Amino acid sequence: MEEGRKYAILEARELHGAEVFKVQERKRPMPVGIEDFGELIQREYYFVDKTRFIRELLDAQGKITLITRPRRFGKTLTLSMLQYFFTLENAEENRKLFVGLDIEKAGEKYMREQGTRPVVFLTLKEVQSGNYESLMVKLSEILCQLYGQSDYLESSNALSRKERVYFSDIFDGTCQREKMQFALANLMKMLEKHHGKKPILLLDEYDAPILSAWENGYYKEGIDFMRGFLGSALKTNPSLGFAVLTGVTRVSKESIFSGLNNLEVCSVLSDSYADAFGFTQEEAARLMEECGVGDKMPELKKWYDGYLFGQVEIYNPWSVINYIKNGCKFQRYWINVSGNSILKVLLEHVDEKRRGELQQLLQMKEASVDVLVDEGIVYSDVREDENALYMMLLTTGYLKSIETWQDRRGRWWCRLQIPNREVLLAYEDEILGKVVGRGNRVTLFEMLDAMIAGKAGLFQKHLGKILKDSVSYHDTAQPESFYHGLILGFSVLMEDEYRVESNRESGYGRFDIAFFPLKDSEPGVILELKSANSEEAMEGAAKEALRQIEEKAYITELSQQGVKEVWKYGIAFHGKKVWLECQ
Repeated sequence: MEEGRKYAILEARELHGAEVFKVQERKRPMPVGIEDFGELIQREYYFVDKTRFIRELLDAQGKITLITRPRRFGKTLTLSMLQYFFTLENAEENRKLFVGLDIEKAGEKYMREQGTRPVVFLTLKEVQSGNYESLMVKLSEILCQLYGQSDYLESSNALSRKERVYFSDIFDGTCQREKMQFALANLMKMLEKHHGKKPILLLDEYDAPILSAWENGYYKEGIDFMRGFLGSALKTNPSLGFAVLTGVTRVSKESIFSGLNNLEVCSVLSDSYADAFGFTQEEAARLMEECGVGDKMPELKKWYDGYLFGQVEIYNPWSVINYIKNGCKFQRYWINVSGNSILKVLLEHVDEKRRGELQQLLQMKEASVDVLVDEGIVYSDVREDENALYMMLLTTGYLKSIETWQDRRGRWWCRLQIPNREVLLAYEDEILGKVVGRGNRVTLFEMLDAMIAGKAGLFQKHLGKILKDSVSYHDTAQPESFYHGLILGFSVLMEDEYRVESNRESGYGRFDIAFFPLKDSEPGVILELKSANSEEAMEGAAKEALRQIEEKAYITELSQQGVKEVWKYGIAFHGKKVWLECQ
């Protein structure tokens, strides 16, 4: 590599047992959206050196390796790096890309593998559609492009006439759907015949078509096709050298990988390749220092850290590089591009128990939920099986595992939490969108501001509008629990300013809901809720609730914690109507 390019790379080295980094001499652009390894190196983007993954992969000598990580965690770039390293094409030119990187420093033993094999690199991330027919059209186009990268095979003397005709059919997009299922397997067979070497298969986002089929209601057709498409390439393919697959989820063996006994699955709970995707604490800190914003690490950690892959703490790489590129503005970069479609589908059928658990996760920073580890996703079970729901949220990046353990019967369990503020806001958007409707979110913010400011009239007005627009009379059939849960649900928006407690002992009784300010300058809030038997009885019920706050000294704990000003609200409900008294 030219001398001028070396400082475009963060180089990890071992020095006296500690990992240190070569400081770059000048700033480089952030590689936002750059998924081609060659382009990233040649155009001198910032690059956190992950080439040690190649060494680890070669040392492991696995036949088929599946690595599951959330979207936008660098899976495509990593497989592109493997392609540039192993492919026979332009091997001498590609070797220059790895000069000075960890894999070259690892020794000639590893560099001898560079440029030695045919490679099939296919990404399925764009093979998504609202219906099965359109999905198959997209897949046909992707396969056409894939075959076009090896168009020399169409006239190769090493292939039989039948094989060349098949190649042309895929290349031209005229192949029958039943035969398309064998496109990957046949391409590897033809490459082996032509080159005399077994090819490597790199399959990126293998489960994107399956996820799309599940979300859009054609799961059976989608899974049936993908079972044959992947099975022929991986299970019964003597031409396969080895394969690396990436995806968001591990689809159940019974669904798609049945009979595949040489599959190594490296999930977010696995220690294998734990630091190969995303930025470690050290990598994120060095990147921030190099960009002159090291002082912002605490906020970066709060927003984009929090993932644990195996035992390694990981930052969301997409969010970190976008944060730096956009002048250190904290925004929901990952959520905005990854989309919440999975989260939306998962939350559509949440029952009361799971809604309560998710609400607790949102309200309390240390809150967690314990689930049985079962990483093989059976999509048809997700809507009914709470354990499958939580495992799906874990693998897709909406929850993290903070602990795993084995029970006395040998089953593995994990404890889950929300990883960071960026993901927390995604939950808030989806849950509150369902509770109050998209059009009432501004009203909700205004309601909470009025509550904290002691503006009782505005508080009642906004709360009444939300009840009128968003609440069903069926919801109010269990008023004691419903109204309490509704107000408590709104409180997640106060997470940065208040600690919210519910049904907690204080003074001579238990208050319904209390807001404990995190800053000394802010007031506290006590809410006591009543359900009235009629609309005419609401005023009296609200006044009774306010008297209860006083008589039972509910502000005791707030006062003991030094809160000088406390707004006390007695609130009465009847159906979609509300009456509020304040002191």
